[in-house]
Amino acid sequence: MNAYLAHDGRDRFRQRLWVGVPGCDEAAWQHAVSTADTDFNYLPVFTNAETYEHYYDGFSNSLLWPLFHYFPSYAEFHKTDFAAYMDVNRQFARRLLAEVRPGDVIWIHDYHLLPLAAMLRRQSPDLSIELFLHIPFPVFEVFRLVPKPWQRELLLGMLGADVIGFHTDSYQRYFLQAAEQVLQTVPVDGELTWEGRAVSTGVFPVSIDFDMFHDAGLKNDVQELTTHYQSLKHNKKMLFSVDRLDYTKGVHHRIKGYKKFLLQHPEYCGQVVFVLVIVPSRNHIRTYAERKRMIDEYIGDINSSLGTIDWKPVIYQYQHLEFNELAALYRACDVALITPLRDGMNLVAKEFVASRNDGTGVLILSELAGAATELNGALLINPNDADEIASTIKLAIEMGSSEQQERLNAMQIQIKTHDVNRWAANMLQRLEEVTVRRITNAARHIDPFSRASLLAYYTAASERLLLLDYDGTLSPFTARPEQALPSPELLMLLTQLGKHTNTDVYIVSGRDSASLENWLGHLPIGLVAEHGAKVKKIGHDWSVIADDLKAFWPQVEKLMAAYVSKCPGSFMEEKEFSRAWHYRETEPFHGGVKAAELYRELLDCIGPLPLQVLNGHKVIEVRSRLVDKGKAVTGLLKGAKYDFILCVGDDETDEDMFRATAGIRGAFTIKIGEQPSLATYRLHTPYQVHTLLENIINSPEPRRSAR
Repeated sequence: MNAYLAHDGRDRFRQRLWVGVPGCDEAAWQHAVSTADTDFNYLPVFTNAETYEHYYDGFSNSLLWPLFHYFPSYAEFHKTDFAAYMDVNRQFARRLLAEVRPGDVIWIHDYHLLPLAAMLRRQSPDLSIELFLHIPFPVFEVFRLVPKPWQRELLLGMLGADVIGFHTDSYQRYFLQAAEQVLQTVPVDGELTWEGRAVSTGVFPVSIDFDMFHDAGLKNDVQELTTHYQSLKHNKKMLFSVDRLDYTKGVHHRIKGYKKFLLQHPEYCGQVVFVLVIVPSRNHIRTYAERKRMIDEYIGDINSSLGTIDWKPVIYQYQHLEFNELAALYRACDVALITPLRDGMNLVAKEFVASRNDGTGVLILSELAGAATELNGALLINPNDADEIASTIKLAIEMGSSEQQERLNAMQIQIKTHDVNRWAANMLQRLEEVTVRRITNAARHIDPFSRASLLAYYTAASERLLLLDYDGTLSPFTARPEQALPSPELLMLLTQLGKHTNTDVYIVSGRDSASLENWLGHLPIGLVAEHGAKVKKIGHDWSVIADDLKAFWPQVEKLMAAYVSKCPGSFMEEKEFSRAWHYRETEPFHGGVKAAELYRELLDCIGPLPLQVLNGHKVIEVRSRLVDKGKAVTGLLKGAKYDFILCVGDDETDEDMFRATAGIRGAFTIKIGEQPSLATYRLHTPYQVHTLLENIINSPEPRRSAR
């Protein structure tokens, strides 16, 4: 269930351990590992049978499994199951923490161990941890059925990882939506910040060993079995399915669709055979046992009502298949019928495609399986629609060989280039990138030594310039722009800074000039409005830098107004030189989706116009392409001789300031937050900025020089 190991071919781990519950006592385990021939070392987690039953059959498979697969009526909510689930995860954590060292890589697999990452992180914060969820993550309206304290534990546990991987875009989006709703996180481009760390989420569709299945047909045993199965079907068309026993696999719906096909097309009776293999799984759980009984009865009914003495519509087997048998059936059948009602990925579909090195065969696949997003050569169906299954079976068995080959080739290229080794390498590469960034970022947070260095530079300087963003830097974000009034404490800070010897203070903001003038115009500081469109130098009136853009605003306003009506809680702000669509008060997930749509439409709308679109913090803004904070700062530096510059900001627009001051001796750049930045240092909140400014105010002032 959990491992730390490498799959990417680079032998860079001192040891590879597979960690899990062995399902036997310690004596049996010792005997098993002493005779095993494997590249792995194993770390067993022993737990008593009753706790394990509540953990595995209970919370894991009677709550998380049905709920995450959209079967809420099957979910069972028992406190004893949740307690056991947390207890077993703690046992995993204790077992691992006794072995790991700082810097070790932990790869956690699947829904059985969602709380584990946070448990490890609390005790060993320097671990590199990734989590991969092999099943779907449900939409929030389903996830919220979990009791609130359990929701938090599951999400907090997952956020203990550095990287969280999902099969599809939708699973990733649903997780981010749940985290935003429950924990008030703010995702940006699939990444969010939690407890001072960047947590990266990504889409990593799991795959198979393509060559193992593709080359299986070269084995004599597989060739013999393939010939045997082909002789049994004779001149009939063979449909083939193989699944674990599970209500999510849609076996009952599949057989109904097949029966409807035979009833609608009686000419195919005796000409088609459906080989159905079900692998036993969790049949001691009530819902699984009921599902098997239902399938058994329905197959008996279809064979007795439609079959003849020499033909059975369904050949049914309830047992495990050896690899050679499975590979031979993949190769012998004409159509693979894979129709889960919900599936995280479904590797059977990929195995079938990889096995067909003869260039023939048709894949019928549920559109609700994760694999459907990759295998566009399949015939996709809604597994709940028996009529669609029936018509698609007919389409598949009548498909010409050239179309079969074209579809298979496209799918095989996809699977071969994105096999299981590529999947693992991509995940480990992402983890390495995030880990390096975490280590680098941690070193850049302002500590007592860097703070002392900054203050020493400030004190020794003869000409100082402070460039401060407003929203998110000096003032916390508010639901609406007009609510971000400066506090009396902030006004006092800025006043004292503006009166410091040979010190110029500028607020460099995206705010309109009227708001800045109203709030801060009476202070002994300079103001830069709308990202540099207007500038008020210290002791001077406002000057306009940007060109007149009035001709371009109607089409931008029309588009933004449309999204105000589409997204309740959003609103448009009209400034002199820009237009902004705010969505801070919207339902978080819906607002994020609409923001992404508006951003794309605005990019198409402005085309070659002298405008640019900014994707800011809960705001989409359109401004002049010729104006940015960097150009404004460059204008302030022109002709000046500052030997100390402090530049502080929190979002993407402030990167232009950081870029403009990069490489200047005596320049200190500070990013507020955890997002990637050109800044030299980091702080977490506006309150920490206030503290730094207070430190500056209390620093000794240098001898006054001529300005």
